[in-house]
Amino acid sequence: MQKRYLILGLSLGFLGPATAQKIKIKEKEVARIVRTLSADDMQGRQVFTAGIQKASSFIQQEFKKIGLEHLSGLNTYEQSFTTYQIKPTSQQVTLNGDIIPAEAVIASVATEELNLTQNNPAVKQANITASANFVAEAGKYLNQTENTLVLVDPAHAAIFKRYKNYLEHSNIKLQKQPNGVIFILTDLPQINTFTVAIKNKVTEQTLNNVVGVLPGKSRKEEFVIFSAHYDHIGILEPINGDSIANGADDDASGTTAVIELAKHFKKQKNNERTLIFVAFTAEEVGGFGSQYFSKQLDPLKISAMFNIEMIGKESQFGPNAGFITGFERSDFGTILQKNLAGSPYQFHPDPYTQQNLFYRSDNATLARLGVPAHSISSDKLDTDKLYHSVDDEFESLNISNMTQIIKAIAKGATSIISGADTPTRIPPLTD
Repeated sequence: MQKRYLILGLSLGFLGPATAQKIKIKEKEVARIVRTLSADDMQGRQVFTAGIQKASSFIQQEFKKIGLEHLSGLNTYEQSFTTYQIKPTSQQVTLNGDIIPAEAVIASVATEELNLTQNNPAVKQANITASANFVAEAGKYLNQTENTLVLVDPAHAAIFKRYKNYLEHSNIKLQKQPNGVIFILTDLPQINTFTVAIKNKVTEQTLNNVVGVLPGKSRKEEFVIFSAHYDHIGILEPINGDSIANGADDDASGTTAVIELAKHFKKQKNNERTLIFVAFTAEEVGGFGSQYFSKQLDPLKISAMFNIEMIGKESQFGPNAGFITGFERSDFGTILQKNLAGSPYQFHPDPYTQQNLFYRSDNATLARLGVPAHSISSDKLDTDKLYHSVDDEFESLNISNMTQIIKAIAKGATSIISGADTPTRIPPLTD
């Protein structure tokens, strides 16, 4: 592995001497954890590989050293669940009697075989027009529980291709379903007849989140979640002999924060609410770890979720600032700002709202259920050239700044974990 970046930085003392005395999160420990998680021997922490299992074991060891308890119903830190990996073996789609090229079809089918025709009354038809937001619309249709044929305007050809590559690379489902959603890139004005014939190989696979619990003192049934995803994208095409996408910032940095926050709050021994620390799997291939986790808890019992996503570098607001996705959707961010008053550190609203980040990370499932679940980040998304590349390595991180962000999260969370503040709920999504 070639080492091309070294930005460890100087201690900036963002939170001031008084805060630093209370929040003893050490740069040396931050560096140790994130370096381990992003090392070459983790092989990019891709799902269904030995590398991600090694990362899971390391996180479990850290939780055990801290002394966290297991989640109710588990006798280990592993929260295992079954998924189904889908690999197409044959696929044919026709519209008005003409065979549609494979590159113009995206089939989201979670069963071994699916056959549809216009004579099947259970098939819905929908359109993604040229002016529509393709990603938002496609995501909505993927959640359909009925067989659906989605006609996509050719204006979306470029993003259609990227979306197809993404879905086929990560064709994983939490459960088998008899229905399918078929996206077809076409300029046909009207569909009179159609056929869909899909055959897949479906393989049952196991994944696991890593979960630890710090029980609350007086409000045990009120939960505050600190989370990050520990998976990444594995091995890529070599660049200058380097093929491992180490995922130091994405999201070994967030996972490191979860471990350090668990360590900090365990030492404080003053959390009135129960704290749940979770490292999610399979974020990079569809958010399946957080989807499964969210179904195991009553969302009405979750007071807040701090999802930590890429905090390894300075934000566009400077070295003393990060941002919170969905800032306007609850007063979660306002509470954090209040708790940080008197320090130079600030959390700003998400500056990249056009990228719909609020519903693109592991906070999304619980946010859709009404939980004030937000992601905290410092990544410069518009200029980050290391994202999903072989150069997202430990040496590219600013460890000092990262440590200060973790301290800021710890201080920002104080009134929420004590029960003094409860963020307002987010209106649940009904579509």
